[in-house]
Amino acid sequence: MEQAAIYREKEEFKDAHWLLKNASAKQFYEFSLDMEDFPNIKIQSIRNLEETGLTFENGKISGTPVTNNIHHLDVQFYHIHDRNQIETKKIQLFVNADPKDLWKNIPSDRNAAFYKSEEDSYKGSFSDKKIVVASKRGRSHAHEGKFREDDFAVNNLPKDWNIVSVSDGAGSAVAAREGSRLATVTINQFFNSQEILSRIENNINWMYNADASIEEHSEAEQNIKNILLESVAEVYQTLEKAAAENTLSVTDLHATLIFTLLKKFSFGYVILSFGVGDCPINLINPDFSEVKLLNRMDVGEFSGGTRFITMKEIFNDQMSSRFQITSVDDFSYLVLMTDGIYDPKFITENKLEDTESWKLLFEDLAGNNDDRTKADFINDEKIDEELLIWSDFWSRGNHDDRTLAIIY
Repeated sequence: MEQAAIYREKEEFKDAHWLLKNASAKQFYEFSLDMEDFPNIKIQSIRNLEETGLTFENGKISGTPVTNNIHHLDVQFYHIHDRNQIETKKIQLFVNADPKDLWKNIPSDRNAAFYKSEEDSYKGSFSDKKIVVASKRGRSHAHEGKFREDDFAVNNLPKDWNIVSVSDGAGSAVAAREGSRLATVTINQFFNSQEILSRIENNINWMYNADASIEEHSEAEQNIKNILLESVAEVYQTLEKAAAENTLSVTDLHATLIFTLLKKFSFGYVILSFGVGDCPINLINPDFSEVKLLNRMDVGEFSGGTRFITMKEIFNDQMSSRFQITSVDDFSYLVLMTDGIYDPKFITENKLEDTESWKLLFEDLAGNNDDRTKADFINDEKIDEELLIWSDFWSRGNHDDRTLAIIY
């Protein structure tokens, strides 16, 4: 190739206007440089890129920028017919600020009554499956140094039963953090009883006995729901007593409550569930083709005001509809969450039984998100730590406390 043609192609490459896609601090970035119009030009390296936290390889700039800035980059290139002559093309890369950095993270007061840590997590066994839970203070509370209002409790119970409960304290209630703690601890303690679990099991055996009559089946189901009603009534009484002992109103302890009681029988898993408030319990079948909502949500047709376990009026003739008894051969995931997860990831109640929405959530959990954070359900040695980190995801306008429990 003539020197004049080589010189012209170099100059054309230098003059070409390259507009790099803007990056965002602390979010994974990837951009392919378009060299289609310059087949004889090869990029050797990009100077000043290391200060951004990004790398250049195989025609791509990629990585996670550390901080926001305007970076002036030097593209080092040569012409394939003049390899010894390295030239420079100047480009700019804009890295936008991480919106998370605009939020303060003020520690909550360790000397305050009902102190609660800003995050908590758990992993362990749950029947013949595993469970992981992460609970994290929301940005809106962290920004003002307020407490995490969510809470959860997990217990292995006698007779191979297991229970997980999750509660979301009302931000407007002065001691909601204690309300959510008491609600979860109390419900789990209630079922930590051989006698109560034996009563439940006897009725389950009747419910799923093929020889039982319709009347016997119905009576057994009602007997189980009566025991479940006793359990949530005890939670209410405990909260009422705690309020009196601390010169509070029971409304100062306002908290939602969902729980799942599970055991594997010879015919399959039996799952007893309850919910008051706007926190869902969902069961996903083994091949991910069906998702069931296992509790009545206090949204949509049941809305008209948030409902809490601290409200005596929920113990009415509709209380029975808050309990569900479910039996399945197997499942892939059983999930409980507070609205800090539900609102940004599902937005509306009708998506809670939409398999595509759940597939998106688990793709997100697998690392398909802006932060490239993931919870690894296969190599799960650190899954509790990973789920806590994942729970810090960014969602504009959604900064409430987040609690997510997954049985898998």
